[in-house]
Amino acid sequence: MNALPVARLQFATTTSFHFLFVLLTLGLVTLVAVMQTRSALGGKPELERMTRFWGRLYVINYALGIVTGIVMEFQFGLTWTGLSAFAGDVFGAPLAIETLVAFFLESTFLGLWIFGFGRLNKWLHLTLIWLVTLTAYASALFIMLANSFLQDPVGSHLEGGTLHLDDFGALFTNPALVASLPHVVSAAILTGGFFVVGVSAYHFLKRTTEIEFFRRSMRIGVVAALIGAILVVNQGFAQFGELAMYQPDKLKDGGVGLPLGLMIMLGFVMLLCALLGCVLLFRNWVTKARFLHYLMVAAIPLPFAAAILGWLVREIGRQPWLVWGKLRTADAIADVPAGQILFSFIAFSLLFAALGVADWVLLARVAKRGPEPVGRDVAELPVLSGV
Repeated sequence: MNALPVARLQFATTTSFHFLFVLLTLGLVTLVAVMQTRSALGGKPELERMTRFWGRLYVINYALGIVTGIVMEFQFGLTWTGLSAFAGDVFGAPLAIETLVAFFLESTFLGLWIFGFGRLNKWLHLTLIWLVTLTAYASALFIMLANSFLQDPVGSHLEGGTLHLDDFGALFTNPALVASLPHVVSAAILTGGFFVVGVSAYHFLKRTTEIEFFRRSMRIGVVAALIGAILVVNQGFAQFGELAMYQPDKLKDGGVGLPLGLMIMLGFVMLLCALLGCVLLFRNWVTKARFLHYLMVAAIPLPFAAAILGWLVREIGRQPWLVWGKLRTADAIADVPAGQILFSFIAFSLLFAALGVADWVLLARVAKRGPEPVGRDVAELPVLSGV
């Protein structure tokens, strides 16, 4: 048995699962921060309830996503030791910073935000959710720094068989990062928007009595979805120009033509869905157009599918290089039997399947239940109550 394809499939599965959690986390935390900002500025009472309801869904997804990230980090030391030995001096720097940002700062601010409801000054509490949001995006930045270095190893030189960092600042101006980071950020906002719109549409289909709550939620979700869809399409095409600079042959490889075409198609479908959502809201058909409600519920998975296809285009197109032009994927794999890698692949896949099922079961349970009744004192309810 050849260990290389098994190892590649293992890492592709791991990163894909983790990426799905990250997209929803980044998107939801942004929308929750916007909702809480409007609430703090003197908005209607529904905005505080919206902050708690959508914040509860965000925290569930964040908590389970952390576990998938830990498993992904382990694989660099277990399966891809050649990468660590060859490019660890450069590749490891942004990953180390991301770990400090994600596991320390972001988690600390999030914990304070969760337990600060009804206890902290509203402006301090609002500051905390924006700090959570900023550290979440900082985490995404450093992950994309590391990945972009694999696409185009700028700011480094080869000496003694290993890569050494010359200019840390060059990592931030990497052509592989310039268009891809806004693409990922806009995909996250798009995902969060579609999720909020889809859940809101579900409640309208169930003849909810929380008309104002889900009308406001859907309005915020639609705006986010439309902004995200426009930017995703724009930055997606912008990356074609960047590819000509550092990987001119990627798009000529027939191996990425099928996922690339599907990704572009889904991008325009999501843009159309977002535009239809605007019609639904601004023509005041939010409680009437049930066929559009069904469409919005069915569209929830579209951003996730498009994101996986985009990730496949980015990663498959780099082969056979792990570090473009410097280290081949076949030379980076650890010297372990293929059977051990297969065993770990099966074990990790089962773990991720369990985490994925748990995530969606919990999200669906909380989403279907809806917000806390108006009669309850929401100021005394923790954000995870009832989970």
